[in-house]
Amino acid sequence: MSIKIFIAEDEEITLKHLMYALKNEGYTVSGARDGLEAWQKIKKEHFDIVITDIKMPGLDGLSLLEGIKEKGMETDVIVITGFGSIDSAVEAMKKGAYDYITKPFNLDELLLRVRKICEKKSLERENIALKISLGIDKNLPAFIAKSTKMKEVINVIRSITASDCNVIITGESGVGKGLIAKLIHYTGTRANRPFLAINCAIFTEELLASELFGHERGAFTGAVSTKKGLLEIADTGTLFLDEIAEMSPSLQAKLLKVVEDREFFRVGGTRPVKVDVRFIAATNQDINGLVTKGTFRKDLFYRLNVMDIYIPPLRERREDIPPLCKYFLEKHSKKARKEIKGFIRETMEILKSYSYPGNVRELENIIERAVILEQTSLVQPKNLPVTMQMFQIETIDPIRLKTIDELNREYALKILDHLEGNKTRAAKMLGISRTSLWRILREKE
Repeated sequence: MSIKIFIAEDEEITLKHLMYALKNEGYTVSGARDGLEAWQKIKKEHFDIVITDIKMPGLDGLSLLEGIKEKGMETDVIVITGFGSIDSAVEAMKKGAYDYITKPFNLDELLLRVRKICEKKSLERENIALKISLGIDKNLPAFIAKSTKMKEVINVIRSITASDCNVIITGESGVGKGLIAKLIHYTGTRANRPFLAINCAIFTEELLASELFGHERGAFTGAVSTKKGLLEIADTGTLFLDEIAEMSPSLQAKLLKVVEDREFFRVGGTRPVKVDVRFIAATNQDINGLVTKGTFRKDLFYRLNVMDIYIPPLRERREDIPPLCKYFLEKHSKKARKEIKGFIRETMEILKSYSYPGNVRELENIIERAVILEQTSLVQPKNLPVTMQMFQIETIDPIRLKTIDELNREYALKILDHLEGNKTRAAKMLGISRTSLWRILREKE
């Protein structure tokens, strides 16, 4: 990522020294010794970072900062103040400066602060890339929504961008609940704060408690040091609790306290830890049914379920399949360093007709596999899984339709070819005996 920096500094030696040091770090650097000249250049050209002295001829640093903020420029400002001018630094921070540094300053310290801004901007640009990668619009992209059902989901997400409410996302495995959780976070009020995720189904109760709440040194065997949990690390941001229905009743009770009181105790701790966390939870189970049965706490459910979002399975939104295929093809072709431009018609017909029990995750795996196998510029049906090839929609000859026996024989031959001629395995996969398979293969010989 190319970072452009502008330095406004009236001391010529300091200006030259800073420009030289920053250029050596690989940044694109411009500068001016007059505040008014600096402002004219900043208005005409975008800069990622402005480093400005407080006292300058023409226009002082605070006025320069105010102009940048009033124009809504996506520019971070570091203010340089004289020794003992802390009041000016405080005022600059109130006006929106990213940071300040006092003269005489250590060059390494300034470079470190510049690097921190670069890391922040890199993350912000990744977030923007996430939002626009699947192309809906600049306000709320990030998920393919050609179908009416997915457009409804996007509209719900759009309606809560200014809210800080907790959300429960439901839907089958592989529909994209994790991506929806990221969308909610990165298009919301906490977009520039941490987003952390944990799968509640892959930990024992003890380990999940330690991951969420952290622990104090000596809390249990192996706890050789104090460890912050995800709740603490996600402070001011969002914590995504995937497969929350797998959480034990005792942990549900502890989580409820965090949601209600915004505080918790580390494992083995005696002092409460205050946090401000937004919760997004997800499950592939019927959570309403679990609440009715009493296996999931009703009070926790109501605290988390301020907004509920259901993601329909891929088989119920087939309009999304072609654009998803295109996206995954571009993604994995680039990864494999291949120039695969699309799909032949027969391949796309198969992809559109398949039922996708594994939903979007399965579709991506299918496209990745096809990219690995494909040797041409268009994906051929033979590079799809053999079970999918049975879904191929053939062009029907109105004069001659194939018989059931012919179709059965074609199917059996494809399975046999896939299993490299192993008739025992082929019969088992087809759910028939070897004798029945032999009879099918004998048809029309």
